[in-house]
Amino acid sequence: MGEPFWYTLALIITFTSILLLHFTVAKIRQNHNKNLPPSPPSLPIIGHLHLLKEPIHRTLQSLSSNLGKILLLRWGSRRVLLISSPSIAEECYTKHDIILSNRPRLLAGKHFHYNFKTVAAAPYGDLWRNLRRVMTLEIFSSSRLATSSSVRQAEVRLLLNQMMKSCACTQQGMAKIELKSKFMELSFNVMTMMVLGKRYHGEDVEDVEEAKHFREVMRDAVDLSATTNLGDFLPSLQWMDISGLEKKMARLMAKMDSFLQCLVEERRRILSPNLEANGKDDNMFMIDNLLSMQETEPEFYTDEIIKGIILVLLVAGSDTSSTTLEWAMALLLNHPEEMEKVRAEIEAKVGEKRALEEQDLPKLSYLQNVINETLRLYPPFPILVPREASEDCVVGGFDVPHHTMLVVNAWAIHRDPEVWEDPTKFKPERFERWIGEGGLEGGYRLIPFGAGRRGCPGAGLANRLVELALGSLVQSFEWERIGEDLVDMSEGLGLMMPRVEPLEAMCKPRLFTLASM
Repeated sequence: MGEPFWYTLALIITFTSILLLHFTVAKIRQNHNKNLPPSPPSLPIIGHLHLLKEPIHRTLQSLSSNLGKILLLRWGSRRVLLISSPSIAEECYTKHDIILSNRPRLLAGKHFHYNFKTVAAAPYGDLWRNLRRVMTLEIFSSSRLATSSSVRQAEVRLLLNQMMKSCACTQQGMAKIELKSKFMELSFNVMTMMVLGKRYHGEDVEDVEEAKHFREVMRDAVDLSATTNLGDFLPSLQWMDISGLEKKMARLMAKMDSFLQCLVEERRRILSPNLEANGKDDNMFMIDNLLSMQETEPEFYTDEIIKGIILVLLVAGSDTSSTTLEWAMALLLNHPEEMEKVRAEIEAKVGEKRALEEQDLPKLSYLQNVINETLRLYPPFPILVPREASEDCVVGGFDVPHHTMLVVNAWAIHRDPEVWEDPTKFKPERFERWIGEGGLEGGYRLIPFGAGRRGCPGAGLANRLVELALGSLVQSFEWERIGEDLVDMSEGLGLMMPRVEPLEAMCKPRLFTLASM
C-alpha cells in the first residue's frame, strides 16, 4: 500500500481519538457540574459489577449501610440509583412517579415479554396504560375477585382433602407433609383455573402429558428469567452471546408461545360462533373475556397481547403466593404461640362449625398481621422490579440523569433498624396500631408489591389467596416441626427469595376438620 493510504489512516485515527477525548472530557465536566449521589470507587468498564455477590439484596443492603440510603452505582454501562430509604422511595413513587415509570430494556423483556409488550415490561406510554387498565378493571377489580372466590375456595378445599388422605394413611393420624410443592400446586392451579378453566396439578388433570409439559416450560422460564445476563450491562457482549443464554431464552419462548397459542385457539373454537354476541361475563374465564374483547377491539386485543397477559398472570401470580405461603408457615412453626393466636381468632370470628371462607377474611386482623409481617421479613421480590428514568430529575436532593435505572431494595427498607423496632424479629403485633387506625399508614415502610403507577396490580388477589390458604391450614390441622430444632430460615438464591430447603412439617387433622369434611 502506498504512502497516501497510511497518511489517510493516521488522520482518521487522530481525528477519531480527538473526538473521543472531547466527548469524554465533556462528559466528565458535565458530571462534575452535577450534584450526583455518592458512589463507591469503581473499576473501568465493569463499574461496580464486581461488588455484586449473592444474595444481591444483602450485598446492596451492606453497601447502603456503609455509604448511604441513596447511592449511584455503575453496573457496566448502566447507571443505577440504589434506594434503601422509605422516604426516598416515597419521593420516587409519588413526586417522580411518571419520570421513573419506564422499564429498562433487558434481554428477558425481549424474549419472555413479547418484545416488551406485556404490562410488566412495556415502556411507559399508551400500550402500557391500556394493558394496566385491562389488568385493573377486567381482571383484578373487586367485583372480578369476588366472582372468582369460589375457585380459590375450591382449590384450598382440595389441598385440605389431599392432606387429610395423607394423615389417614398413618397409624397415629399425623403425617409428614412437604409443603413447598403443595403450595406451588395450589397457587398454580388457582391461577390456571381462573385464567384458563383448567387444572394442571392433581389427580383430575385432563391431559397429563400436556400438564407436565406446561409445568416444565413455566418452571424453566422462571429459572431463566432469574439468570443474570451480562450483556444487559456490557453491550459489547450482546453480539456474542457467549453463554448461549439468549438462544436458550428464544427456544424456550418458542415453546411457550406455541402452547399459549394452542390454548387461545382452543378457547376460541369452544366459544365460537357466539363469541361476539355473548360479550363479557363475570362467570367466564379470564381468557374468554379477553377473546370477547378481541371481537370488539381487534386492533388492540391481538393474540400476542392476550398471550402476554396470560403469561404475566401465570408467572407472577403463582410463585409470589406460593413462596409467601411457605415463609408464613415456616414462621408460624417457629412461633407456635402466634399460630395459636391465629387459630383462636378464627374460632372467635368464624366459629367452630364451618370452614373458613374468603368473605371472613376482613374480620381476621391478626391473620392479616401475620401476612404483613411475613411480607416484611421475606418480601416476594426483595429487590423490586427495576424502573428507568425517562428524563433528568432530582431525587433526595441529588441530580439523577435520564436513563438511570432505579433499584429499590425492599428487603433493606423492611429491616431498617431506623424504621422498625427489632427489625429481624417476627412480631405480627407491630401492625395492630396500623390496622386500628383504619389502614396501613406509613405504607412506604412496607412495599412488598412496589408502589405508584407500576405497583403490582395483583396484590389484592395474592393477599386473598395467602390469607385463605394459611387460615384454613391453621384452622383444620395441628402442626408441629419435624424434630425439636427450629425450622431453618435460610434464604435461597433467586428473584423471589425462595427458602434454601423445601418446607416440611408434621400435621394432624383437628376434630373440627374430621367433623366438617
